[in-house]
Amino acid sequence: MIAFAPWQALLDGLGWVVAQIYEVIPNYGVTIIALTVLIRLVLLPLGIRQIRSMQHMQIIQPQLKQIQQKYKQNRQRQQEEIMKLYKEYGVNPFSGCWPVLLQFPILIAMYSVLRFPQHPIHLPQETRLYEVVTRQIPPVGSPDQVPPEASPPEGTDFLGMNLLCSASQAGNRSAQLGDRISVDGEAVDIQYPVDCGDDLARAPYYLFALLMFGTTYYQQRQMQKASPPGAASQQQQALLKIMPVMFGVFGVFFPAGLVLYWTTSNAWQIGQQYFMLKNRPTAETLAAAANDRRKPEKKGFLSSMMERADRERQHREGTTRKPASGRRPGSSGRPGTPKPGPGSKRKPGGGGGGDPKKRPKR
Repeated sequence: MIAFAPWQALLDGLGWVVAQIYEVIPNYGVTIIALTVLIRLVLLPLGIRQIRSMQHMQIIQPQLKQIQQKYKQNRQRQQEEIMKLYKEYGVNPFSGCWPVLLQFPILIAMYSVLRFPQHPIHLPQETRLYEVVTRQIPPVGSPDQVPPEASPPEGTDFLGMNLLCSASQAGNRSAQLGDRISVDGEAVDIQYPVDCGDDLARAPYYLFALLMFGTTYYQQRQMQKASPPGAASQQQQALLKIMPVMFGVFGVFFPAGLVLYWTTSNAWQIGQQYFMLKNRPTAETLAAAANDRRKPEKKGFLSSMMERADRERQHREGTTRKPASGRRPGSSGRPGTPKPGPGSKRKPGGGGGGDPKKRPKR
């Protein structure tokens, strides 16, 4: 797995959260469900933004098609007009990508934390969950220290499953979980015996693997229906078909704890998308929001007071400042016009050299 420091710190932090939840709820399955809900709550703003962006894209789809048809011969102008349309209606076509992209690092992190054996285990040593896990998979320094028999799955059992086991290992009382340790500077492979139940215990494992496949498929179909017609390319449509099958296969080989996490996450997303899609905005509300964005922002009380004080200051400076040129007291004529001397002659038509075009006609 990835070994650089920030990633290891993230795994240790995630393991600490799992261990603390287990201290409060000493049930490994319920702990994983609670952790899933906590992660989905953190990602909730991004999920809401993703669905809203898709809904807005669906509303402006007719205008988008008009622009594409109008400027089909000018790709640059077409892109400019499309970006103007996005800006006008507050649509970000890329906001829907972030929740999808974030799911994969989280899934990898959960796999690293919930997959045992893996040393060092990303759990604080002074916690109850660490004791429960290491009772079945103890840290060893050599292959001779590996327990010869599997320990009972006390503390990691949930609905008849040992959440350390996968569906492919179900029904085997001495299933092998592989690990690699360092002995005298050399990597050595070892196998831990783990109790994964009898033949009857296979049913819940495969049921959850099927639920993982079904919820992934339904969640993808739900988002596909909410997307604008023609928005998904052929590659995206193929990915939507392949992903449920891919995760269905993963569900057979992943630890049951990770399958429980992914199934719970899918169920949360399906419910979240159902309520969001049920209360979808209309074209009128989107247009009204766009009009509000075009209006000048209302100034707050503090801004108004500062602007008023600035105007008063400018007014005081304007009244106290002496003009550079102008009439002196007792002077006649326009400001800046020199007073006629005693020997100067006045032009006929009177009055101080006014504009001859404005003289009254005789």
